[in-house]
Amino acid sequence: MANTDLYAVLECDASASPDELKKSYRRLARQYHPDANPGDPNAEARFKEVSQAYEILSDPDRRANYDRFGSDVGAGNPFGAGSVQDIFDMFFGGMGARSPQRRGPQPGPDAEISFDITLDDAAFGATHDVTVTLPQRCTTCDGSGCAPGTSPIRCEECDGVGEVRRVRNSILGQMVTSSPCARCHGTGSRIESPCSDCRGEGRRNAPSTLNVQIPAGVEDGSTMRLADRGPAGARGGPNGRLFVHLRVKPDERFERVGDDLHHEAHVAFTQAALGATIDVPTLRSSTSIDVEPGSANGTVHRIRHEGIEHLHGRGRGDLYVHLVVDVPTSLDEESTDLLRQLATHRGEGVREHTGGLFRHRGAKR
Repeated sequence: MANTDLYAVLECDASASPDELKKSYRRLARQYHPDANPGDPNAEARFKEVSQAYEILSDPDRRANYDRFGSDVGAGNPFGAGSVQDIFDMFFGGMGARSPQRRGPQPGPDAEISFDITLDDAAFGATHDVTVTLPQRCTTCDGSGCAPGTSPIRCEECDGVGEVRRVRNSILGQMVTSSPCARCHGTGSRIESPCSDCRGEGRRNAPSTLNVQIPAGVEDGSTMRLADRGPAGARGGPNGRLFVHLRVKPDERFERVGDDLHHEAHVAFTQAALGATIDVPTLRSSTSIDVEPGSANGTVHRIRHEGIEHLHGRGRGDLYVHLVVDVPTSLDEESTDLLRQLATHRGEGVREHTGGLFRHRGAKR
């Protein structure tokens, strides 16, 4: 780069401060980085040019030589220690080489189950014992995976670290990557004499009973996450998570909408016409409501605080009672005569006498 204007390469003036040089370099390095321009040789060449220019101008002594003589006297590695570190800082969050750390046994996977509960369970909360079959820690080897009287040995592949580091050369210089050891699966140890019951896994499928506490206010389709209650990890690894999906069974008394409940109360047409006091169910027991004279079909009564408890909150929803006025489909002769008298009194035309029974609404005369 002896005949190249390094300041022009970095798109800045010769009077630029070190911070301005660094800012310009980072912008250009991001723009022309090979990862951002796969398969573009021009971008790769431009990236190298920018990196070399910054490597020279970022060093005070080398920049002074360049400003005085127009070239970098004693230029060494085209990427220089300083520029490589800057690139690591920019693209890898400042993470340089690090010492490998023992990984150890990995946690078990997550598992899911579905569980049916009643509306009362959802409203007030409940505790249920749930039996599930999941990988459990082997009782024979206590999760170690080793036959009784034996123990794991250090993995020769990773020297007990649990991960393997590999060095590869790139335009950025040498880069180190690490991955779990394939031979010991990241545990750092091997089993020469595996447990006969779990075959060295340290776990095996077995039923277990879990005590599940359901909070008040849950809805149909709610999911509970139980930490450390899922499948056991291999060779002593911690348990994964268990997700419990709740299904609220239909209730004959109520329909739930949010935290409110809705109930249909059937009343006779005489009760609706003349008024009455009727009993309606609640979640706790029952209560009474007054049916006002002349209540129409579909009239709604609201009973406060008789709904579902708010989940993780205070208070409850309401209970809405919807009146359903039942009209008789058949009447004896005496009842028919009384109704005819009422109809005559009110001037309402009705069908002819049918022998003590009303005809079906769809019947022909």
